[in-house]
Amino acid sequence: MKTSRKTKNKETKLTTTNIAVILACIIVPAIIGFYSGDLLIGGSLLAANLLGSYTAIIQKRINYVFDFISALLVAFVGYENDFFGSFFMSLFIFAPIEIAGFLAWGRHLDKKKKIVEIRKLTPKNAFIVTSLCVLGSITFGYLLTKIPTQQMAFLDSTICCLDICALILFSLRYRESWWLWVISGALSVIMWSIALFEGGDNSFMRLLTAIGFLIFDTYGAINWHQKLKKP
Repeated sequence: MKTSRKTKNKETKLTTTNIAVILACIIVPAIIGFYSGDLLIGGSLLAANLLGSYTAIIQKRINYVFDFISALLVAFVGYENDFFGSFFMSLFIFAPIEIAGFLAWGRHLDKKKKIVEIRKLTPKNAFIVTSLCVLGSITFGYLLTKIPTQQMAFLDSTICCLDICALILFSLRYRESWWLWVISGALSVIMWSIALFEGGDNSFMRLLTAIGFLIFDTYGAINWHQKLKKP
């Protein structure tokens, strides 16, 4: 009976490592934001993104709360930097999907472990997702070029489309969502590096956020892949 109780506690409660990482996701952005002079927006955005990514990796539904906050902050920063693709997608697509994802995960939650079960795409569905990402990126990028002040239209549109597909797949509990985020994260690092070089608003913290996202997304992709292989 004692062994059973210990096993259940490990499955349902946060471990010491989990708590340490979560605290780091709060403290590190606060320190960086304070010293960079961008604590309110940049620090909050970095913390929300890191917390959302990590709680998603450990399959906790609260990740959607952090990601909803992140979507609102990304919309604000995107508007300030004339990345209207990020602005429109974050406010009108990502934020609503975060709410839908929170509800969807609630219907597939393991009541004992408090986590959701992971799935994988079939080759056919993977091809469909890839095609939609390419088509969406080209179409949305073309529309963004019609906005006079838009910066890096096709790069912005590709990141947005990859994030949308990843978020939908993640809501449906597919492991491939993480790999889309890895690609999106790499492109985001490029985009915000250029923005920082050109003196864009909040670009330093946004670049750090993109780097943090890329690290966590890579870990998440590997982690979910390994979990799905386990019996």
